[in-house]
Amino acid sequence: MGKPKLVISSGAGISAESGISTFRDAGGLWENVPVMEVASADGFRRNPEKVHQFYNERRHALLKAEPNAAHKALVDLEKDYDVYVITQNVDDLHERAGSRNVLHLHGELMKIRSVSDPEYVESLDIEHLDTTPATRGKNGDLMRPHIVFFQEPVPEIERAIEIVHNADIFVVVGTSLVVYPAAGLIECVRPGVPIYYIDPHPAKAAEMMSGVTIIKATATEGMERLKEILRGNKA
Repeated sequence: MGKPKLVISSGAGISAESGISTFRDAGGLWENVPVMEVASADGFRRNPEKVHQFYNERRHALLKAEPNAAHKALVDLEKDYDVYVITQNVDDLHERAGSRNVLHLHGELMKIRSVSDPEYVESLDIEHLDTTPATRGKNGDLMRPHIVFFQEPVPEIERAIEIVHNADIFVVVGTSLVVYPAAGLIECVRPGVPIYYIDPHPAKAAEMMSGVTIIKATATEGMERLKEILRGNKA
């Protein structure tokens, strides 16, 4: 018999404790930059140079960040569960912590893709972090950040829905549950499947849902509590 399938939906809160700022928090890195200028399809069309520069800065900041205890807790749970991480985050902290199954809904900061062919993607390395509107891929295509901008569809959402529908346990950690379509994943869980929601400021919508266990804590604290709960249930 295989391991139970544990599916995690992670948001900005899990990376915040690694020093990755969010644009929804007070003092976040987006505070002085209108989000639609640097993270929308219209913004990219109007000023691609500004958008490239913005994500160049984000990559340099990411290099200074390290996975935290919450990221590592998910890796530890792979001993007992078949763990799948569906993340709204564009950083690579889940992978660097050692998670083996990570699906990025909103793209990946350390990758770029073809402007004309969304399927053509290349990875960046620490020696080649910066891009411009003139950057070309190995195939000669002009390249852009591998980010799902506002006003663009989320290509991986159907795959995410399938993963969530097959979950034996579903966990939401570090997300406000207001960014769709990711916020709607909780509604794709099969009836009777346990749901845990970890956040220091839980969304009221989750508090009103039946069958949701709320752990009011930061991602690192909450993941430790979750591990105790899950391992207690297996005893």
